[in-house]
Amino acid sequence: MEKFLSRYRSLVTGVLSGFDRVVFHGILQRLMRHDGMHFLLMDAKVRLLDFKKFALATTEQLKEGSMAEAHRKNRPIEYLQSGDDKQKRAREILAKNPVEQGLICVFKAIEPCMTFEYQRSANLAERGLRLHPSKCLHLYHYWLDPRFGFMNARIQTWFPFTIQICINGREWLARQLLRKGQDNFKRADNCFTWLGNPKLAQRLMDDQLRTDWPRALNAIARSINPQHQAIFRCSPMDYYWTGYQTELATDVMFQDPRSLADVYPPLVRYGMLALKSPDVMRFLAPKAPGNFTGEIVTSFKDRAEGVRVKHWLRGNSIKMYDKAGSVLRVETTIGDPTDFKVFRPLQNHPKGKRQWLPMRKGVADLYRRAEVSQRANHTYFNALSATGDTTPCSKIFDTVSQPVTGKGRRVRALRLADSNDLALLDIVARGEFAISGFRNRDIRGRLYPAGGDSAIEQRRLAAKVSRQIRILRAHGLVQKIQKTTRYRLTEEGQTLIAAIFATRNADVTQLLAKAA
Repeated sequence: MEKFLSRYRSLVTGVLSGFDRVVFHGILQRLMRHDGMHFLLMDAKVRLLDFKKFALATTEQLKEGSMAEAHRKNRPIEYLQSGDDKQKRAREILAKNPVEQGLICVFKAIEPCMTFEYQRSANLAERGLRLHPSKCLHLYHYWLDPRFGFMNARIQTWFPFTIQICINGREWLARQLLRKGQDNFKRADNCFTWLGNPKLAQRLMDDQLRTDWPRALNAIARSINPQHQAIFRCSPMDYYWTGYQTELATDVMFQDPRSLADVYPPLVRYGMLALKSPDVMRFLAPKAPGNFTGEIVTSFKDRAEGVRVKHWLRGNSIKMYDKAGSVLRVETTIGDPTDFKVFRPLQNHPKGKRQWLPMRKGVADLYRRAEVSQRANHTYFNALSATGDTTPCSKIFDTVSQPVTGKGRRVRALRLADSNDLALLDIVARGEFAISGFRNRDIRGRLYPAGGDSAIEQRRLAAKVSRQIRILRAHGLVQKIQKTTRYRLTEEGQTLIAAIFATRNADVTQLLAKAA
């Protein structure tokens, strides 16, 4: 993203990149396997006919242990509806009953889940205890952790006792800075508007990736279910942790709200027109919570109006928005990591040869998930940098209007007035491809949505798209991502597309006014 920063360096006070919100999901793998619950009952010497009685008693044991601390410390325990904003309510309770550290409150909520039920069937293979969609009581714990800051965890009170833990990387960073005696920062909500030592802050954010996640998360799981060992004393088991959803944000901190306000509208327009995002939302930034560190410096009387541009791709997304008046944030959210690769050995051969394999949801690949998320953010920022390019459009267009030679073969010029070439450029520029790049099939599905039913027609279209991508590569507009079949726009490609759509969407009066 150096190209973006070089354009606005005089207006920027610092950059911070790292995890924002991370949601972990914990399951007891032995219970999720076929007949896992049956074997647990055997170990506990419980008859299948007594499963419901055993499960009810275990649920009561879990609930009593989970809420013991709240009763002991006289913390609020409230019942909320499934759709209620629990974090907002927890912050209200914290503002009314401040605590420096420890439990804030516990919420109860009936929510959908997968639970064990006895399945009746004439087929012996289908009969028995099976996971089934249902609803049960969940307990939400909110607390101020000495390490992670404001956070929460949810536990399902019926077998198989799944757990969800939510941590905020910026909350965590604030704790780390204060622990090192660094209070020279300003914070608003979950972002920093100013950092006295940006290099130290970035180093601490990077250190978060070295966390021993299974150990840290298992400790949290024991704190919200102190009865875990007692419940599974006959069949000991620990949770398997996955990164259910990760948000990695890159924040560019501007000097003041006016500095960002001057450059943000063209960035939004570029995101809508050149990066093709139909998902643009206007919003009012919430007021700062009562427990933030530092002060908010802003020229707005109450709340700042923001604009968010978002791109979706197969369960993952990348978005750009302004926060706290003076922070420009690009954030990549990954819920489905299968589009990415990680250099690792095979699952069952930890000491075997390492190779590029599909990324897993498990926390073992969290470091790689951070790498690809940060790369996506930087790619998006580089695309945005095209809005500040002062190169004459004629020079940009002339470079691709002549035939070139690529790998010993002559490749035709781009036809900037041809609807087919323009449609191709329009597709490869889409913002969602900053996440994991694009493949032949991604372009094919958008260029030829009707496609063809026959395998022969599909192969013909695939070959046609391959030739079109070859033209873009020869002109240096896209590059192949190593060890994959994916491609990504180069800086030259981003600049060309920005120039094309800026001129095509401007009227004559606008162009003459800029030229004058």
